[in-house]
Amino acid sequence: MRTINIKSPEEAVAIFRKIGVDSYGIVAMAEKASNFNILLEKQPCKIANIIKQEMLSLGGDAAVARGSVACSVPATDVLIMGTLKQIFSLVAKMEKQPFGLDIIARHIAETLKSISRSEFVFRTSRRNIVLGGKTKIMGILNVTPDSFSDGGIFYSQEKAVEHGLRMAEEGADIIDIGGESTRPGSASVPVEVELKRVIPVIKGLVKKIKTPVSIDTKKAKVAREAVDAGAEIINDISALNGDKDMAKTVKEKRAALVLMHMKGTPINMQKGDLSYNDLMGEIIVYLKKSMEKARKAGVSKDSIAVDPGIGFGKTPEDNYRIIKNLSELKVLNMPIMVGTSRKSFIGKITGEEPRERLEGTAATVAAAIMNGCNIIRVHDVAAMKKVAAVTDAIVYAR
Repeated sequence: MRTINIKSPEEAVAIFRKIGVDSYGIVAMAEKASNFNILLEKQPCKIANIIKQEMLSLGGDAAVARGSVACSVPATDVLIMGTLKQIFSLVAKMEKQPFGLDIIARHIAETLKSISRSEFVFRTSRRNIVLGGKTKIMGILNVTPDSFSDGGIFYSQEKAVEHGLRMAEEGADIIDIGGESTRPGSASVPVEVELKRVIPVIKGLVKKIKTPVSIDTKKAKVAREAVDAGAEIINDISALNGDKDMAKTVKEKRAALVLMHMKGTPINMQKGDLSYNDLMGEIIVYLKKSMEKARKAGVSKDSIAVDPGIGFGKTPEDNYRIIKNLSELKVLNMPIMVGTSRKSFIGKITGEEPRERLEGTAATVAAAIMNGCNIIRVHDVAAMKKVAAVTDAIVYAR
């Protein structure tokens, strides 16, 4: 006797076939083998009570606040708990009911579709990057004198281009070039300084490699000139909140866009209030607002990825919680990028300096991939390429 870990209807079907279940039984039972928990926040008691009663009638349940039945509280969160079949049955019932239940039903159905999605097309100005089945590696190329891990090492144009070529040879799928340090406590640099650092490197690289280049910047002018020089992806740590012209720039240049969550700015993000009432919930809301801003500006949905911002306005404990609960970001229905490479929350555990955190980084990379990450942003491309390959073999094992 043993327990079976079933994470999707597809995995359930494989087990049913091995058992020898007939085709009708497979169809009937596939949606019963996976359990889901969906949280609806701040719902009126009337809505909460209907959902709870409907779930109970279907054999599932819904957790609500103690006073919701008597409506002695103004609103309550609702945790829906059930199999995929039970939740789909709930959706079918709610679609026919008043009080806005039909809208909630549609959102639940969209959520179920989003969290089960495993493949994406990340569209840049020059190509379609297929995500799913194999984690993509974004190699970090800092052209700065003061980055926390490798500041100054690749500061010259010649050394930077050489390192970019080396990462491409090691298997990087994207080269991310940054001309402004975002380490905790770092101040922003003038636009012209950032341009002087990154544009020659981008031009030097795109002449020699076919690997897509990303520009790590929160400034629209830098992003614009970087794309003109050959970059295809804009990696904006401010998630369009740092420059009012960034969304327009992304749209006009038809670039791909990475939106990252950050609390504060690099100069103050680790000095202010690092507390969260709901860590993952607040990250999701923040990123959703930035996604809506991008979409409103005309940026294609297929050109957006999200990043929870490990180390950007979070405690070490927060960073580990984000990795553990990373799959919650799937509700956004976007590719997920994670950057943990050599960061201080790893050193908090291992006691090592940035360049000594290879094994700790490997552990976070493996965990992130297992929890839904599509792109990993790393310094040590060759080593993390191997970590990702083995982790992918585990995640996609059939």
